[in-house]
Amino acid sequence: MAIIRTQNTLDKILMDKDIDRRGFIQLGLKAAMALPLLGSVTGLPGREGEVPDLVIVKGKSAEAITRLAINTLGGMKRFVSRGDVVVIKPNMGWDRVPEQAANTNPQVIKALVEMAYSAGAKLVKVFDNTCNDPRRCYVRSGIKEAAESVDAKVPFLDERKFKPIKINGQVIKEWPIYTEILEADKIINVPIAKHHSLTRLTMAMKNWFGAIGGDRDKLHQRVDDAIADFGLVFKPVVTVLDAYRILTANGPQGGNLLDVRELRTVIASTDQVAVDSLGAELFSLKGTDLGYLVKAHAMNLGEVDISKIKLATLEI
Repeated sequence: MAIIRTQNTLDKILMDKDIDRRGFIQLGLKAAMALPLLGSVTGLPGREGEVPDLVIVKGKSAEAITRLAINTLGGMKRFVSRGDVVVIKPNMGWDRVPEQAANTNPQVIKALVEMAYSAGAKLVKVFDNTCNDPRRCYVRSGIKEAAESVDAKVPFLDERKFKPIKINGQVIKEWPIYTEILEADKIINVPIAKHHSLTRLTMAMKNWFGAIGGDRDKLHQRVDDAIADFGLVFKPVVTVLDAYRILTANGPQGGNLLDVRELRTVIASTDQVAVDSLGAELFSLKGTDLGYLVKAHAMNLGEVDISKIKLATLEI
């Protein structure tokens, strides 16, 4: 594992989906040789204070890279305590199969559910306020089956559980929010990285639109402000950005496999602004190219400048 600030190296790891076997081995050796900088990747680092702020992991198995990302940040026990009720919030909004990259990868969700239970969670819930018919979204996304296979509860949302919550943001003063999210002991945000026709990209911060009710279309008039405002309410203990497959065009719904690019990557951090800022680089953008991240940073909700972040990159 290495702290890497060289942009060319980052581009190689994240953007070159055709790395040959020799290149793969060389990257792995570089990570292994740098391992003493951070200590063990299976738990807390060997030297105090050297857990990275942000981690990128690339590999063939979506489950394996998700587990390594969380372990590199200190392990799930850093985020989940015994007896916690945990809500894992994927993007599950569309009637699409995993290969179409419109919803979070089900294997990423499965890994996080298992890790939460292993850390002592009493109950793990996985749900989303979908755009298409939830009965189809839950099944076609593969998330319902994957999460239930490891004992998560995957309920459809109950309209009676949306309650107006004071926000006092720049443009949103009050909005209906799903109470089971606010009542959870811990929240884990697990968006997918994809193109969005309105906001350019949708990742961690935009994913909270799946936790609110009301007329969400009304928020589109000042969507960047709205996204930042919801950051005042939703405080995940960790954010895991699924970039195993990304949707590069015609988002957020997608549908055409030609718009999908397989990167086999996850990004994780306790800072959802930083996650989105680094995620923007997957699309050859910067965090400051996204209006909602600029606004969120100005509201002290997270760091948009990746050069100020302690970054770990790994490949398995």
